[in-house]
Amino acid sequence: MKTSIKIIATLFATQIILCSCPKNTECKATIICKDANGESVKGADVTLYAEVKKNVEGDIKAHGVTDNNGRVSFVFKLPAIFDINATVNSKTSKGMIKLEEGKTAEETIIVQ
Repeated sequence: MKTSIKIIATLFATQIILCSCPKNTECKATIICKDANGESVKGADVTLYAEVKKNVEGDIKAHGVTDNNGRVSFVFKLPAIFDINATVNSKTSKGMIKLEEGKTAEETIIVQ
């Protein structure tokens, strides 16, 4: 009987500890811009946005510029699906990225 009580107490304590741990809900996005030759594109303007209707952008937007490695990163609090618009000089390319809770999504865009 004492063994059963100890097992139940241990399971209960474990459940309390597991439930009290903070959950990582951040959603991270990394966009990598490359040219047609596969070289990193520095200085590309990258915008993430949600299109609510054709040609109508929603309120949630993020903008950044790629670094020397052609990368730009974003962090959001909730999962989402974003359209990507990457522009450098007069070249523009589009894409899409799906963000999931606690994960980092990565998408490569060929700017041509």
